[in-house]
Amino acid sequence: MDSTAGDDPSGQAAAIRVAIVDDQHLVRSGFAMLINSQPDLEVVGEAANGQEAVRTLAVTRADVVLMDVRMPGMDGIEATRRILAESGTAGAGGGSGTGPRVVVLTTFDLDEYALSAIHAGASGFLLKDAPPEELLEAIRTVHRGDAVIAPSTTRRLLDHVAPLLRRPSPAKEAHAAAVARLTPREREVFELIAQGLSNPEIALRLFLSEATVKTHVGRILAKLEARDRVQAVVMAYEMGIVHP
Repeated sequence: MDSTAGDDPSGQAAAIRVAIVDDQHLVRSGFAMLINSQPDLEVVGEAANGQEAVRTLAVTRADVVLMDVRMPGMDGIEATRRILAESGTAGAGGGSGTGPRVVVLTTFDLDEYALSAIHAGASGFLLKDAPPEELLEAIRTVHRGDAVIAPSTTRRLLDHVAPLLRRPSPAKEAHAAAVARLTPREREVFELIAQGLSNPEIALRLFLSEATVKTHVGRILAKLEARDRVQAVVMAYEMGIVHP
């Protein structure tokens, strides 16, 4: 049961393990039915609030967590922070780690919780009323790690909060120093990541192989000490590399 995707002894890729956290039973049931209908996805746990999510994820390994932000008691932001802290992958400086990727579910595309959730270590966010195929692709995308979820939605949120991101802070100074260490080619790839492009799209734009792009992305995230691409995009907004 605990094999990760891609290491099934039979040679077939194991299903992506998904946990669903939402205080509405009907929402959880609907998501579970949709996810379990896919041969490459499997629901391995459900929780109705943040506390239950933390307990569940402490004993059940998931690759991707769909996390509602607004729940009674512990909200999705605090639950995200605790789950990733326990797996050793929280925050922008947490590295790649082995913890789950968290996709925050929100009802508004400019929900003020979304940015807080990303700072807590979430890998992206998605509208609750997104079409089923978009939800399924979001799970696969965040597990694959080669693109930012819903780049258009991410862009609208970050455009909205850009003035807050550009306020002076010790973290921003450290991020600026890290960005300055990028090579010219890495800077070029970084700017395309910040625009929401996937590895194949970057490869096409720069006339590089996908393997080369993947190598560049790995080095960029390591130099920036970014957990994933969403953290890198946030840094790009802080630096003014991306303008609203």
